[in-house]
Amino acid sequence: MSDQPIRHTASPPAIVPGSRTMIVINPAAGQLDTERALRLLAGAFAVRGASFDVVHTQAGGDAERAAREAASHGYRAVVAVGGDGTVAEVITGLAGTSVPLGIIPKGTANQVACNLGIPGDIEGAVDVAVNGVVAPIDLGQLGDGRYFALAAGAGWDAAVISAATRELKDRWGFGAYVFAALKAGITPPVARYRITADGVETEVDAAMVLLANMGQFVAKPFPSVEVHVGPAVSYQDGMLDVCIFAPRTLPDVAALLWRVASRQYLGDERLIYLKAAEITLESDPPVITEFDGEVIGHTPLTARSVPGGVTVLVPRT
Repeated sequence: MSDQPIRHTASPPAIVPGSRTMIVINPAAGQLDTERALRLLAGAFAVRGASFDVVHTQAGGDAERAAREAASHGYRAVVAVGGDGTVAEVITGLAGTSVPLGIIPKGTANQVACNLGIPGDIEGAVDVAVNGVVAPIDLGQLGDGRYFALAAGAGWDAAVISAATRELKDRWGFGAYVFAALKAGITPPVARYRITADGVETEVDAAMVLLANMGQFVAKPFPSVEVHVGPAVSYQDGMLDVCIFAPRTLPDVAALLWRVASRQYLGDERLIYLKAAEITLESDPPVITEFDGEVIGHTPLTARSVPGGVTVLVPRT
C-alpha cells in the first residue's frame, strides 16, 4: 500500500485499476482487535508494494455483496479477513467469476485456510494473497444457492457449532468448540436419516452426517491436533464426501473419535462413507444444520458439488 491512509468504504469505488486488492474484513471474527489487524495488514501490503481498499462487514450478507461488487469493478483479488463463515460469504460472491479469493485467517477455527496451507499469521497470509499462485478448488452449493468450501452438516457438528456462542468464542477461542463438543458428546443426538446420494437412497440411524468438500480439521491453540474426517477427501475430485457417524453410546463416541483420529475408517459399521455429486439429507426428527461453521436451520439439507467453482491464492510451494 502507498503512504495514503487506509480507505474504509461501504462499497468499492466506481472505477479502480486492476492491480488493487479488495479486503473484506469481519470485525466480529476471532479475538484479534480489528484496528490492530488493519495496521498489520497495511504494513504487510506496503512492504510488498501492493495497494488495497477495505470494506468492513456489519451483518450477514455484507461480505457476499462486497465480493460480488468488487469482482464487477475489476479488482485483482478479493481477500477475506475473518473466519470460515466470512470466507464462505466471499466465495458466494466470487463463484462463477475469474477473480481469485485470498484468505487472511482472523476467525476462531480457520479450517479452510488450514486445508489450503495458508499461514495463520498476517504477514505470511498477506504474502500468499499478494505473491501466491492461483489454483481452482471445488465448492459445495446449498439448495438456496450459497456456497461452502469446507463442509455442510446435520446433527452433532451443527449442535456443537450452535453451542459455541460468540461470547464463548470471544472468551475461550477454539476452546469454545472443545467445550461444546464435550457437552454434546455426552448425549449425541440420534435421528433417522434418509440420504439420497446421486439418486441412491440410504436410511440409517446416526448422530451426524457431514458433507465434506475438505477433509482436514485442525485445533491449533492446543498442541496441534489434526483430524481427517474420512479417507481420500479432496477438494479437487469433483465430489462431496458423505461422512456418516453413528455412535450408539458414550463409549461409542470415544471409539469413533479414536478411529477417525487414527485414520482407521474401515471395518466399523458405525462409520459409513459415500461419495456423490448431489445429496439430499432428510431426518426424523428434523435436526440442526450448518455449513462452514455457520448454523443455517434444520433438515432437510440439499447440496451439490461444483467442480472448480472458485480460484484461490495459495502458497507457491
